Amino acid sequence: MKLREIQEILEAKVIVGEEYLDREVLYAFSSDLMSDVLAYVNEDTILLTGLNNPQVIRTAEMMDLPAIVFVRGKLPGSDLIELAKNNHLTILFTTDTMYTASGKLYKNGLEGLKIKEGSIEK
Repeated sequence: MKLREIQEILEAKVIVGEEYLDREVLYAFSSDLMSDVLAYVNEDTILLTGLNNPQVIRTAEMMDLPAIVFVRGKLPGSDLIELAKNNHLTILFTTDTMYTASGKLYKNGLEGLKIKEGSIEK
C-alpha cells in the first residue's frame, strides 16, 4: 500500500515528507514501546504511535522505516520535524486513536506483522 493511500484512509495530514507519498509499505505496526519496534519491525513497515519524542525518529531511522503516523492528536514538535526531514521520513498526523487507525488500515488490506514465539513470521 502506498503512503498516499494510508493518508487518505486515515484522513491524515502530512507534516513532512509529502514528496515520498508514493513509497510502498507492506505492513503496519502500532506501538508506543520503541523496544518492541526494534525487536519486531522491518523496513517495509509503517509505524503508528502516540509517543512524541526524538527516540521515535531515531528508531525509525535505525530500522529504515519510511513513515510514522502520530495518532491521538499528537503533533510532533519542530525538533522532530527537522529530524524527520533530515532522515527522509514521511510524518503523518491523525486524531484517530491507535486502535481506530490500525483498524482502518487493516480493514483496507494493510497487514500487521505476525509475532510468533519472540520473532516475526513472514
